[in-house]
Amino acid sequence: MGLYLAVFDEDEELDGVEVGSYSDFTFFRNTVIANVESGVAGSRCPTLILHSDCDGQWSPGESAKLEKELETVAMRFKELPPVQINSDWQKQVAGTFGMIAQNLYDCFFDVDGEPLLQRLISLARLSQEKNLPILFQ
Repeated sequence: MGLYLAVFDEDEELDGVEVGSYSDFTFFRNTVIANVESGVAGSRCPTLILHSDCDGQWSPGESAKLEKELETVAMRFKELPPVQINSDWQKQVAGTFGMIAQNLYDCFFDVDGEPLLQRLISLARLSQEKNLPILFQ
């Protein structure tokens, strides 16, 4: 089962990010804990890390905090070396688009090959702009 994060206005989807599997999202968050939070979960990115992926949504207010946390993560990941991709779908997407990771930031992308952190930052901004939650689907 995959994790899809989206902003809806009534029945219309305004934007969404297909993150991959729940285990991919867990790997992403564990990488944040190890490399941004020095192993202390929620110490620098509580909105991202401490929110259950089964919890339904991030409110617009939480999205503002999330945006700042994701920007911090993006800056840090750009400073770190890449890791080996271990998910089959990620290997396939990287091969299809000729993606070669130069840093840790490049190792995380959505199912369309777009940088995951940038897509999540954009979703958080849309949530705030429209005053609508980010829903976990």
